[in-house]
Amino acid sequence: MPEEEVGPFVERLRATFTAIEQLPMPTIAAIEGAALGGGLELALGCDLRVAGNKAVLGVPETSLAIIPGAGGTQRLPRLIGLGRAKELMFTADRIGSERAEEIGLVNYAVEGGTATDRALDIAARIAKNGPIAVRLAKKAASAGMQADISTGMDIERGCYAQVITTKDRLEGLAAFREKRAPNYTCE
Repeated sequence: MPEEEVGPFVERLRATFTAIEQLPMPTIAAIEGAALGGGLELALGCDLRVAGNKAVLGVPETSLAIIPGAGGTQRLPRLIGLGRAKELMFTADRIGSERAEEIGLVNYAVEGGTATDRALDIAARIAKNGPIAVRLAKKAASAGMQADISTGMDIERGCYAQVITTKDRLEGLAAFREKRAPNYTCE
């Protein structure tokens, strides 16, 4: 790729992965095989990650004399901590799904070929919950992580205030009281 095209290309990737991260609904990456460089940066834009046991994850950009430029230098440390992120970036090491689960890079390491099934299982469990509450919980947690804790508490307070007036909240409480499954309507 010509030098003058590299910056705009990486900026489009960064914007795309940020758009995924900012979707109001939860996103889950199912990883089977390699998630290296931009592939891992895409997965980092998701809320949850599930990796099959043949998955290989890493940010090998420094071995190519570049850096993870599509959000990796920012999302990776926020997910696994600065020291572990620096180690992965500086060494360009590739790790398997079990190690990725140990350090918090993925939520689950599963048998090969089953990552999508586990991701769909998680999605089904999420879908049973109040959709407005799930959306606002994501918003509060994501926005709060970008701020100091006091500001994060203000964000949480604002999100909580939005669920108080919903019909779904009343339905959830009624369903709990009546020992039945709720029927949420996103109202």
